[in-house]
Amino acid sequence: MAKPTIVYLHGFRSSPLSAKAQLFVQAVAALPPDLRPRLHVPQLQIAPAIALAEVAGWIEREAGALAPTELTLVGSSLGGYYATVLAERCGARAVLINPAIRPYDDLRRHVGVQDNLHTGERFEVTAAHFDQLAAMRVARITRPQRYFLLVRSGDELLDWREAVAFYAGAHQYVAGGGDHGWVDFGAEIPAVLRFAGCGSGAAAN
Repeated sequence: MAKPTIVYLHGFRSSPLSAKAQLFVQAVAALPPDLRPRLHVPQLQIAPAIALAEVAGWIEREAGALAPTELTLVGSSLGGYYATVLAERCGARAVLINPAIRPYDDLRRHVGVQDNLHTGERFEVTAAHFDQLAAMRVARITRPQRYFLLVRSGDELLDWREAVAFYAGAHQYVAGGGDHGWVDFGAEIPAVLRFAGCGSGAAAN
């Protein structure tokens, strides 16, 4: 069987330098070589259509020959929205961490010039971005057993109950308290890696 591949997708105003992304990179690097998946952590473009197209292009080029069970998309916040869209298109597994369900509504308060929290890069959020997000919306997930949802009930930005309802039938982990950033996410990474097919007790969806 081919080596599992994981694509990690960061959230809005974030980057591969985020705390969760770096924890994930470090956890994967610490795995024994025979259990270590191939990991891709791209910097996502601000325009949703471009961001999705670039990740889809990478998957087609680099992971197109993989079976769907050998590819896992891990997405945080807005990255979770993208991960769901891509998983539905290519049949892969997906892990969603405090995912955005309706970013085309929730992010409207951020219209205008914003800055990346990690790189300091400035960019402009426009109404066209919300149209792009709405156009790629997944109305209902298929084969929910290939999804793993992780949410914190203390998320101050998104309603965790909306995510639980949207991913009904999926593997779900609801942790009490916490926040949107999930500062202690490192404790959950082993379960994410097992779901992605890395290590003992690996998923077989």
